[in-house]
Formats: sequence, structure tokens, C-alpha cells
Amino acid sequence: MTMYGAVEAGGTKWVCALADTDGRIVATEVVPTTTPDETVPAAVGFFRRHPAPAAVGVATFGPVDLASGRITATPKPGWSGTDVVTPFREGLGVPVGLDTDVNGAAIGELRHGAGRGLHTLAYMTVGTGVGVGVIVGGRPLHGRTHPEAGHMRLPHDTARDPFPGACPFHGDCLEGLASGTSMRQRWGRPAQELGDGEPWELEAEYLALAVHNLVAVVSPQAVIIGGGVGGRPGLLDLVRARAAELAGGYPLDTVITPPGLGNLSGITGAAELARAALNGDENE
Repeated sequence: MTMYGAVEAGGTKWVCALADTDGRIVATEVVPTTTPDETVPAAVGFFRRHPAPAAVGVATFGPVDLASGRITATPKPGWSGTDVVTPFREGLGVPVGLDTDVNGAAIGELRHGAGRGLHTLAYMTVGTGVGVGVIVGGRPLHGRTHPEAGHMRLPHDTARDPFPGACPFHGDCLEGLASGTSMRQRWGRPAQELGDGEPWELEAEYLALAVHNLVAVVSPQAVIIGGGVGGRPGLLDLVRARAAELAGGYPLDTVITPPGLGNLSGITGAAELARAALNGDENE
């Protein structure tokens, strides 16, 4: 049976997996994200200890240069310029597919999750940071590089929310205002320790503004919101209600839903990147 290698390369851990042709995960291993010299060889080593995959897909934190396979100007210390493709291609002798972690999650949801049957969607992960993957016409959106909607600028009512933002590049962009990092800095406690009320109403405000912008620009059939912060019980109900208010009666309604694959969206999408690489589909 053909097996696909999958890597979800995150800022705190790399999840390595083997998946079968139906997208089922049959083996996994978690590698801590330390330095490139430690983490990347450890991930390659996982596949050497298992039946050789026909191809490997890597869904990585970014930003990433999809042409060169290198992570670019990331705030993750020591990782800017890291080649995340060549070690797998040369170390395993197989084709390697690459995309961002959020595009990978979007692909996973499109093929096997909440996006099945759709052709255009956005996947937003809200955790330590905020990232957005976009599928248009059944394919991940690539332009000059890849979407960086986590850094879109939003209206910021500084009377209501005087917090200046946590993004090291843009201050009060979406990530700077709505990420788990921003919530911890604004409220003095991690998001999971915050009770109901203003913290989550404000979070819903920023996510609803982001959804409004995505719907106005991309016209997705669904916006899927996941991640450690995005999965807070009741949050999506607040986002849906506020997004409807922001639309003001204009037909910008779209489905706002949690991921159908839970925390397996990214690794499932990485396996799909491997499938596409094996089939020679560079636009997958």
C-alpha cells in the first residue's frame, strides 16, 4: 500500500506522521521545535524508522518562500532561512510538497473535514499567533507568495481596547490583537484561564472583523476557525452574531464553523501535499 509522509511543522512542535491513501493516520511522532539542526534531522529520522513513504508533505509555520523551500523572516529565533525541503528530499529520496501550516490545514479540511463538497474556503487558526489559509477553486491560494491574512489591519477602538498590540512587525494587526499571545499580554493571564465576558467579547469582535474582510475579498463558502484559542467553547457563537451585525444587511453571510478534523487538520493536509507531490501537481 502507498504511504504518504506528513509533517506539520509548528513553532513549538513538529508532528510527523504516515498516512494511507484514504488519509488515515497510521503512525505519528512529536518532535519538539528546538533548533533547525536538531529538529529537522529528528523529523527525517522518523521516516527512516518506518516503511518508506512514497512522498512527504511539509506544512510549516512561516512565512515561507515556497519556491526555495526556506522559512523567511520568522520571529522564531534561529529559524529564518531554514531549508525545510531539501533534508527530506535528499535524506529520503522522495518528492516533497510544501505549503504553510494553515494552507495545509485548509487542504485537510477541504478533502476530509468541514470543507468537503466546497471549492472555496478560508481556514483561520487562532492560537499563539493567527494564520489564515485560503482555498480558491479547490486549490490553495498562491500569489507572490502565500496569504498572510493574520497580519491584516483591523479597526482598533483604542478607547475600548487601549492595548497597543503584540505583533513585533505591525503592532495591532489581527495577530497583534487577537492571538493567544495578545490575550495573555492584554489581560495578564493565558487565554485558557480567562472567564466569560469582556475578554471573549473583544476576541469575538476582532475575529468577526477578520471574517468580514475575508468574506468581502475572497467570498468563501465557509470560514473554518480552529486553534487553541479559536476552539474556546461559545466563541464561534459570538463571532457569528457579531459578523452578522457587521454585514449590516449586506449579503456577506457565510458559514462560520469549527474544523471537522479537530487538531488533525494540518497533518491530514500535509499528507495531501505529499500525494500532490507524488502526482506532480505543483499547484496543490
